[in-house]
Amino acid sequence: MNKKNLFGLTLAELEKEISPLPKFRAKQIAAQIYKHGVKNFDEMNELPKTLRAEFSSRYEIKTAELLKRLNSADGLTKKFLLGLVDGAAVEIVLMKHDYGNSVCISSQVGCQMGCKFCASTLKGLERNLTAAEMLGEIFFAEEFLRGEGEKLDSIVIMGTGEPLMNYDALIKMLRLLHEDYCLGMSYRKITISTCGVVPAIKKLRDEKLPVTLSISLHAPDDKLRSALMPVNSAFGLKSLLAAADDYAQSTGRRVTYEYILLGGVNDTEEHARRLAKILSGQLANVNLIPFNPVAERNFIPPSNSALKKFFHFLNTHGITATVRKEMGADVNAACGQLRAMSN
Repeated sequence: MNKKNLFGLTLAELEKEISPLPKFRAKQIAAQIYKHGVKNFDEMNELPKTLRAEFSSRYEIKTAELLKRLNSADGLTKKFLLGLVDGAAVEIVLMKHDYGNSVCISSQVGCQMGCKFCASTLKGLERNLTAAEMLGEIFFAEEFLRGEGEKLDSIVIMGTGEPLMNYDALIKMLRLLHEDYCLGMSYRKITISTCGVVPAIKKLRDEKLPVTLSISLHAPDDKLRSALMPVNSAFGLKSLLAAADDYAQSTGRRVTYEYILLGGVNDTEEHARRLAKILSGQLANVNLIPFNPVAERNFIPPSNSALKKFFHFLNTHGITATVRKEMGADVNAACGQLRAMSN
């Protein structure tokens, strides 16, 4: 008989699942699963032996299985390939910054968005991840860090997939993650990256969760952006920037615009001028990302001179810009390189 997996269930769902047992039993089980990382009912000493035996026959507590680990030469980045119950696999990246430990998780197996510079979309979308699977990625990172005497400080949902195309599972996972009986993670320590699904940005605004919104922009005009990112044909810059500005004003959270610099494509001073113009007056900052090599993509990184000029122009024309520190490119763990491969 197939056992039901209790990992990823909310307290209310646990109460319903084990009814008519008293609700305090569900609280005990939730604490064991989420606070203590217990995966075997035999270890739940608060439960009577008969109940432990019954639960062991009916339920399981399963998260992702480690398939492969790759350590970057930078000493700060680790990439993990995690196997899911149906044989699919996803990647997460654990990064050590001066401000703490961060994990980048995936929201889908594969990606349907078709961005021309990204490895994650090369094979299209296989399926959405469940809320439990996304939570499992985070718990894997949390448990790994705990084993090293450290803790997880922040989460970026910026790996494989478009999070806002897996909206319901994403929101369920975020709310569960925030609960005191789970990890109690502050929403302000969570960043959601999107390539610009405007209706979902508006829905996210209405959730009133103060998470940081990160928008993959990568071009300062519709023509170039549509050539690089098919999503722009559905939701152009005018509607995207309006939705982002509305999100920032409604939540009080500064929006981050990600801008991958592609050598000779979108990295000139004129591109910087147009970018500064469209972002003028927005509660936002720009994160510049030199292109990370992808074998199947015929782009090159910008020159150091072009990067410096682009950065300087923005910062001297009213736009706060930073340059993302490259982490893990040698193990294909950098921005745009994830593809659930074992090497």
